[in-house]
Amino acid sequence: MKPSSNTADMTKGSPVRLILTFSIPLIIGNIFQQLYNMVDTVVVGNFVGSNALGAVGACGSISWLFFSLSSGLALGIGIIVSQNYGAKQFDQVRATIANSFYVLIFTAIVVSVVCYLIAPAALRLLKTPDDIIDNSIIYMRTTCLGIVAITLYNGVSSILQALGNSKTPLYFLIMASICNVLLDLLFVVVFHLGVFGVAFATILSQTLSAVVSLIYAFKKVPYFRMTREQLKPNFSIIGTSYRLGVPIALQGSMIALSCIALQYVVNSFGSTVVSAFTITNRIEQLINQPYNSLCTALTTYAGQNMGAGNTDRVKLGFKKSIYIAGIFSAIMIPIMFIFGKNIAGLFVKETDVIALSASALRITSVCYFFLGMIYIPRGILNGCGDAGFSVINGLTEVICRLLFSCVLTKIPKIGFWGIWITTGFTWLVVSIVCLLRYASGKWKQKAIRSEN
Repeated sequence: MKPSSNTADMTKGSPVRLILTFSIPLIIGNIFQQLYNMVDTVVVGNFVGSNALGAVGACGSISWLFFSLSSGLALGIGIIVSQNYGAKQFDQVRATIANSFYVLIFTAIVVSVVCYLIAPAALRLLKTPDDIIDNSIIYMRTTCLGIVAITLYNGVSSILQALGNSKTPLYFLIMASICNVLLDLLFVVVFHLGVFGVAFATILSQTLSAVVSLIYAFKKVPYFRMTREQLKPNFSIIGTSYRLGVPIALQGSMIALSCIALQYVVNSFGSTVVSAFTITNRIEQLINQPYNSLCTALTTYAGQNMGAGNTDRVKLGFKKSIYIAGIFSAIMIPIMFIFGKNIAGLFVKETDVIALSASALRITSVCYFFLGMIYIPRGILNGCGDAGFSVINGLTEVICRLLFSCVLTKIPKIGFWGIWITTGFTWLVVSIVCLLRYASGKWKQKAIRSEN
């Protein structure tokens, strides 16, 4: 069977061209995905108020924890697909896709139920301020209902990306983001549904993207057309999916837990700091997208080339990606220093929150390159199947955020500024750990396609 026209072979051609061509749709798509949360923030901040904005922000880390469990599995499945595709084992690609739905649907249902049930207790445990906790519970419980939809979308998207197709998921995200904006304005401005309105708009948009992506995949991508034999549960593939996906999910969950711990510290400084932290988080999530897109591109690139047995080509892609991350980081620093207030002013009208947010952005922007140097080796290591390191990576972030936040915020002359200094220091330490793992060369023996 020949490769489909809806896929791309990343084992041949210029690494820079392939990585950039693959990354650009991902960057655009990830930016639109962040618009889900960005629009929620802007609409709530301007039409409901800063307390409601804090309520949405207080849910961010907990929601990320649960979404990470599902998205990690989707990425693990994508790694198996990319290595088999690189090795030209196309029947195995189909069998992996067939079994991925058992993994994704079961996991998503369990995660969504748990998330819904523990929402009030989790928010109280984090000492969410009394004046925002009711709205936080509403927002978190409503968004939990969308976990199944976003998991299915992430699964299809991860598989398409593993096959070298990063453009099609972009179209679905643009459509869903436009839908999200319109529904946000309808539910909040017209129907006055407040925090519930923005959460409901988000899950409706996520459901739309899931349904449309599934229809496209089964109609247009031949690898989604499975035989009856391939549809039978294959516990070897399911087991490998969990073996790869769970450590990646745990990494995301541990990072989310570290952010939850940081949110606990943030909440102790009151609603103004919570709102400023929410704004800077939203902006940094946007800044993350080029790095995250580069990471995803490198995961597919490394996976296909590992499947083809070409480790030298993997190393070349790593080196070229460092230059890409360095250029982007250098551009973003002056933007944050000069336009930080203007950017923060898009979210709220309160001048004290805007001033605090702008200063915080200046602190974290000088560490953006370290953030990039987390994503580049992470993408390579994930694509090569080095799943075990994901747990070490996540644990490092937990330790750093806990240690730095607890120490720095207790220093009188630093105080709440320690929240944002913690972020920068954490990026620095984690980047060093990731680079050391890559330099060890252990990833060269981690190919997993033969296990399926």
